[in-house]
Amino acid sequence: MSVHLLMSAGRGPQECSWALAQLAKRLEADARGRSVTVERVETVAGERPGTFRSVLVRITGDEAEAFAASWTGTLCWQAPSPYRTGPGRKNWYVTAQPCSFGAPRTTFAESDVEVVAVRTGGPGGQHRNKASTAVRATHRPSGLVVVVDTERQLTLNRSLAMQLLRRKLEAGDAAAGQETVTARWRIHDDLIRGDPARVFRP
Repeated sequence: MSVHLLMSAGRGPQECSWALAQLAKRLEADARGRSVTVERVETVAGERPGTFRSVLVRITGDEAEAFAASWTGTLCWQAPSPYRTGPGRKNWYVTAQPCSFGAPRTTFAESDVEVVAVRTGGPGGQHRNKASTAVRATHRPSGLVVVVDTERQLTLNRSLAMQLLRRKLEAGDAAAGQETVTARWRIHDDLIRGDPARVFRP
């Protein structure tokens, strides 16, 4: 079992990036007492050394989902600012949300494609209208269907159908990958300050 958890300082001040660095260490320490392992997959550095705008971790193990759930939501690091003097706010908020990482790629194999010869109307001469030279190709795993009738030879239309299916599947994978990235960026804007799920102190 594996879960990706994105921890973000959102658009908060530099103290939130500092708080995120502290919370990432606390999460890793918490994992040592559980049957899970935590690995940092990606980090975005903050303005100050040793701070982070975001940290993406992979949590692996039998209790991965439960552990991730215990760290999901708005987290508060309660401590004075290390960058400002005098009294001031002590609550610095971070959000942690499960997310997708690395959209799966569709494996294309011609054995997964069902090809059926069909007749199509339209221009093309007597031979094209009488012979079943067009093809309807169905990619069974995805349900994607294409019909190709641009050539007068069945084998050429079959080859073109395979190429078209492959391109459509690659385009679909690219769109899904972009949506995954977009969804991760939305998490940065979903930080709700106040009413934290958990409060931590040094």
